[in-house]
Amino acid sequence: MSYDDPGYVSEQYRNASNLDARVALHERFSTNRRPWQRWVFDAFDLPGGARIPEVGCGPGNLWAENLDRMPEGWNVTLTDASQGMIREARDRLPDDGRFRVADAQKLPFEAGAFDAVVANHDLYHVPDRGRAISGMSRVLGPAGVLYAATNGRDHDREMGPMLRVLFPACPDDDYPQARVGFSLENGEEQLSRLFGDARLLRREDSLFVAEVGPLPDYLVSGPAAHDAGRAGEVPALAGLLERELAARGGIHVTNDTGMFVARK
Repeated sequence: MSYDDPGYVSEQYRNASNLDARVALHERFSTNRRPWQRWVFDAFDLPGGARIPEVGCGPGNLWAENLDRMPEGWNVTLTDASQGMIREARDRLPDDGRFRVADAQKLPFEAGAFDAVVANHDLYHVPDRGRAISGMSRVLGPAGVLYAATNGRDHDREMGPMLRVLFPACPDDDYPQARVGFSLENGEEQLSRLFGDARLLRREDSLFVAEVGPLPDYLVSGPAAHDAGRAGEVPALAGLLERELAARGGIHVTNDTGMFVARK
């Protein structure tokens, strides 16, 4: 199974429950005190009255966590392939009608309609990334910019041994994220086919996890659970993590994330 497998993506994101488990771990134990969604928003350099769709908006976290900073004139449209995600975004945000169920590979917008497109940890879930990136380029105006966030190859690398305790049949390549098709390492090459300037912003961060319970919850929310089914070794993993916690005072996890700022 890969991260862009349609069956996995549909099951994983039918609602926000799996995503929430992963977000919670990062929110509680990140060593960078600037929250991820605030960091992403910090990078936006857009005019008043900017027209912006987010592709793969999920439950609307980016905008919900930056409502206090939203310029009054911005026109933001939230799209996601999951109806469940769009429902949750509507529940969290002012419902002004700018929510659409839409596939990133078939954006239902006119050419040149937007000043920016946001794809926040979305492109690695898209089977035909070339088509999606082409569509994002198409809907941008001549000075348009794409903000495309993703992970690097070292993201969560310490979780590989944890996964193999939790799911003994788990393949060795689950971490680092060898199955991610759009990463910090290969994203520039993919974007440069349509964007003349693709600049990578890396975020300095890691996790220092001070309790055991959230880690199995995080792991069973992801692709290994999709592949292997019900986790059968939670007590064994918890015991291993408790020993590490006692010895080190916390469990370190690499957080390798960033965002491409790509201009036409």
